[in-house]
This record gives sequence, C-alpha cells and structure tokens, in this order.
Amino acid sequence: MTRKNVLIIGAGGVAHVAAHKVAMNNDILGDLCIASRTQSKCDKIIESIRRKGNIKDSSKKIYSRQIDATKTEDVIKLIKETKSEMVIQLGQSYLNMPVLHACIETGAAYFDTAIHEEPDKVCEDPPWYANYEWKRKSICEQKGITAILSVGADPGIVNAYTAYAKKHYFDTIETVDIVDVNAGNHGKFFATNFDPEINFREFVKAWVWIDKKWVAEPVHTIKKEFDLPGLGRYTVYLNGHDEIHSLSQLMDINTVRFWMYFSEHYLNVFNTLKNLGLTSHLPVKTHDGKEVIPLRLLKALLPDPASLAGPNYTGVEWIGNFIIGKKNGKHREMVIYLICDHQAVYREVESHAICYTAGVPPVMAAILVAKGIWDVKKMVNVEELDPDPFLELLSKNGLKTYLEVKEIEKKEI
Repeated sequence: MTRKNVLIIGAGGVAHVAAHKVAMNNDILGDLCIASRTQSKCDKIIESIRRKGNIKDSSKKIYSRQIDATKTEDVIKLIKETKSEMVIQLGQSYLNMPVLHACIETGAAYFDTAIHEEPDKVCEDPPWYANYEWKRKSICEQKGITAILSVGADPGIVNAYTAYAKKHYFDTIETVDIVDVNAGNHGKFFATNFDPEINFREFVKAWVWIDKKWVAEPVHTIKKEFDLPGLGRYTVYLNGHDEIHSLSQLMDINTVRFWMYFSEHYLNVFNTLKNLGLTSHLPVKTHDGKEVIPLRLLKALLPDPASLAGPNYTGVEWIGNFIIGKKNGKHREMVIYLICDHQAVYREVESHAICYTAGVPPVMAAILVAKGIWDVKKMVNVEELDPDPFLELLSKNGLKTYLEVKEIEKKEI
C-alpha cells in the first residue's frame, strides 16, 4: 500500500523548494497542503509553483492552511482534515517534537531536515539526538511510525554519502570531514541563507567527534584548507553540526568533523554583532520596560533568506565528504560531493542553492516512503537507510553526486 498526500509545515525558503518538488512529483505524492502561521506566505509559494508551471498532475490539489504548529492537537486536526499520510516539517526546529507527536498519533510518516531545539537551550550536550528525537524511538517502532530525521543536505545527503561510501568503497572508515562552501554572492552587505535565529545558534560551541570522543572547540578558531573538485582551494572553519551527532553514534567512525566556509567580511560582521550582544537568545529589557530577545530583533532587521533568491545571486554551493579508511587492507581516500548553482535553482524554482540543497532531499525521501522503499515503520537517521535509491533520485531531481577515489600509501618510519 502506497502513501499519498503531503502536508508541509512551514513557508520559508526550504519549504518553498520542497513544495515545488512535491508539485513536480505529485503523480506519486498526491495532494499538497502548505501550512504556516502566516497563510499568505504559503499562498505566495503556490503562486510561484503555478507561475513556473511546476505541477505534474493538474488533477491533484495544492492549497494552504493557517496553523500554529506548536500545538500538537492542531497539527493532528490538520493531518486528519487534509488526509495527509506524509508530513514534512520545515518550520523552525522548535516545532519538530510537536509535529512528530502529531504524526505518532495519526500514523503519518514524519520528515525533518534539522535537529530539534528548545528556544531557551543552546548547544546542548552531545549526542544531540539523544536529548529529544531518540527518546521517541521505541514509541515509533511500537506504533509502526516511519520517522526519517534530518533528511536535508547537511545533515541528510552527507549522511547518505557516508553510508554509500561504507557500502561500496570501504571496509572500515577512519575519518569523515564534511565540508560546506557557499561560493556564491547575493550582493547584500550581510545576510544568512536560512533562518538567522537557528543559524547563529550553531556558532556557540563546536562539538566534534575526535578519536571516538566528544571534543568541544571554540567556533571559528580552527581552520583547514581543502581542495574541492570543481571549485578549487578553500579555507574552512571547524564548526559543530547535526550530522556529527548521528554518524558518530550509528556508524563505527573514529573521527567526524564539519567544516564551513566564511568570508573575512562575514566573520568580521558576525563577531561585531556577537560582541554587541545581538546574537544572544537571552531576553533583555529596554529603557521603557519592554522585554526583547536580541537574536529575534536581529532576525527582524536582516534580509529574509527567501528574499535572497533572484537572478543576481551568482556562484555555487559545494557540499561533500572527504573520507579516509581501508578496503581490502589498503588505505583509501574518497571525496563524494555535489555542486549546486544558484542561478540554475532560481530558473527552476525561484530560489537559491542553500534552500534547494535542503529542500529537495526530504521530498525524495517522501517519494521513497510513498513507494514503500523507505517506509521502515520506525525512527531512523539517513545513514541507517539504503543510500542507493536516495542518491539516484537526487541525481534525477537536480542534485547530482560526483565522487573520486584513490588508494594511498601509508608508511611508518
């Protein structure tokens, strides 16, 4: 029995891309409902889908609803009303648990693209998934609920890359270095490519997995140069990230690190904002007694990430894994990656590469669940699933994977 009908929670840049991709595959996925606190944002996404002609089956419904997704009972009601058998949670990550609980109650399959967070807790102790998601593993398995966690790009595609490498190219994996470089230019003085509130919360402490131990490093202090195929040499900074917290626990890997590119200008502006206290999630009082959370004020002042999309956003995003391990007793290195062009994305779905790389994967996962291939009836992270059909679908839907493998000689002196 195949699953039909998709409910997307959220109406930001990633939801925009996902909605386009659902509509482009609605012969498989069925009707689409986009729901958010601000229904007009959902309607703008639908207008974009129609404007680009990205509807495969015109007999399927595409419509919007207003929802406060912090209220599980309201999400349950909407799932039932829309007859949605798959729910893609693309609102703020604070909503993951309320939406997951609604799926557990209704039997709908659940997908998200990032780890759950609580507004008043920043950079909790690792592994992060054990704090919230994995506590619901047993109930998902008892009730036969398919819940696929963090199925974006990083996390998501990079997890599948690691699983693919292990399945086809390595007997053992020693090191995984995940690299994310946005080599694009949006023309703004300063902006984030996705929700600033979530984005800046990542830059508190860099939890990384070194020699099978958790190590906390200060952010933006350790850097390394990588030669990225198809792009060139870039210096990137060690950062904490979601995928480290599942790959380290679910696969036998000595070291897992995440590296991200930041321009000097970006770091200078960010550090100024941080030093002024504007990236803090803790409330402060103004002179007239009003309580303000600086980070939310900053979010209101910065450009909406979705607004960055346009013909003037040039360049590409590069995401991939540098993997070191052994095959048949010989040391081996692999780089497995994707390159996504900002202008090509705008032409296809009126968005940019950052949102595209996060928004396409959950829809591909939904297709695999709808077809029964990934409908596993339990909670899983992406690396626990067969990567082959996922990467194949991604390649057919705008995110092609490339890889290079070479044997390396290690000598002891």
